Formats: sequence, structure tokens, C-alpha cells
Amino acid sequence: MQFVESIGKIALNFIRAIGKLVLFIYLFFQFIFKPKFYFKHNSKYFIEIFISSIPIIALTGIFSGMVLALQSYTGFSRFSAESAIPSIVVLTLTRELGPVLTGLMISARVGSAIAAEIATMRVTEQIDALKTLNTNYFNYLVTPRVLSLTLAMPIFVTIVDFIGVMGGYVVSVYRLGFNENMYLINTIDFLSFSDYFSGVIKATVFGFIISIISCYNGLYSEKGAFGVGSATTNAVVLSSILILVFNYFLTEIFF
Repeated sequence: MQFVESIGKIALNFIRAIGKLVLFIYLFFQFIFKPKFYFKHNSKYFIEIFISSIPIIALTGIFSGMVLALQSYTGFSRFSAESAIPSIVVLTLTRELGPVLTGLMISARVGSAIAAEIATMRVTEQIDALKTLNTNYFNYLVTPRVLSLTLAMPIFVTIVDFIGVMGGYVVSVYRLGFNENMYLINTIDFLSFSDYFSGVIKATVFGFIISIISCYNGLYSEKGAFGVGSATTNAVVLSSILILVFNYFLTEIFF
């Protein structure tokens, strides 16, 4: 009976957590259209996220493109299909690797910071102080972070795509001996707007997932240093898992 009780307890806790998360998302969409909207706070947080994330996504993009070009050459050279490498690099980056890798890196870089910051505010009772001052803490803490990251992710993915293609170009031309003009022509010819658009949609969804999960774990964290650490870890792990899960379903939609 103890085994059955433990399973039931785990199931109930899981259902309770799902319900709290759904309610949290509902509150976000409810409060986003209500005053007061902290425009200055939103724009400031957007700039902070953008500036702090540029170096890490630039490194992610360039080395992903370079590795992708090398690995593609290793496989396609066995079938004398080296000419397909430019198309493989640009399509893989725009449709798949760009959004997923960017989402995972931003989850570790920005999502963890969001969860830790809000969890620390909860532990130090700063959120209670906002309630005492009659401030809409949801619009002050959650809305700027969710909107900023959701809007910033398509820009991040665009940067990763461009830098990744340039990384593949550098390796292909200067390491593998490709013709410069032919590489660029093949890249442009095989890339369509639908490929880029599918990546942007994925990036937008991933940005919303990372921000909403991070804010949720921060606001509902336990008290103490252990609670802050657990909130940060749970935010990164859960965001990463949901990115991979939703990536499959979004790929099915755009297949």
C-alpha cells in the first residue's frame, strides 16, 4: 500500500504543479492588458537581456556553423555530394540548430538569472514589500521579463543564423577549398522565407517558454538559499526539456 500511496502522491503533486503553471500563464495574459504597464522597466530589461546575451549567442552561432560544415563534408564527400554542403548548413541552422541551440543557451544564461533574481526577491520579502506598496508585482516582475525575452529570441536566432552561415562559409572556403561565389550562390538559392520563418516562430515560442517557466519557478520558490538554488536548477532543466519537446511538435507543423 505504501508503494501505491507514493505513486498517488507523485501523481497528485504533478497535477497540482501543472495546474499552478496553467493558472500562472492565465494570470500573465490577464495582467498584460491591465494597467499599469511599466514601459520604461520593460525597455530597460529588454536592452539588458540583449546586450548580455550577444557574446554567448555569437560564439554559439559561429562554432555551430563551422562544425556543421566540417561534419557535412565528412559525410557527403563519401558520395561525391560536396555541393550540397551550403544548403545543408543554411537549412539546418535556420530550421533546427539555430532556434534549439539558442534556446538552450539563453535558458542557461537568462532563464537561470530570472529565476534566481525573483527567488531572491521572494526570500528577502521584496515581493511582499511591493504588495504593501500596492504595486502590481506581476506586471512589475513577470511581464517585462516574459515580453522582453519573447521579443528578443527571434533577434537572437537571426544573429545565430547569420553568424553560423558565415562560420560555415569560412570553413568551407578556407579549410575545404570551396569556391567563394558558388558557396554564397548555393546558400541563397536553397534558402526560402518559410525556412527562416519556421525558425523565428520556434524562437518566439522558446522565448516564451524560458521566461514563463523561469518566472514561475522564481515566484513559487521555497524560502532560504536552498529554495533559490532549486528554483534556478528547475527553471533551466524544465525549460530545456520543454524546448526539445515543443521543437518536435513545431517541426511537425512546419514539416
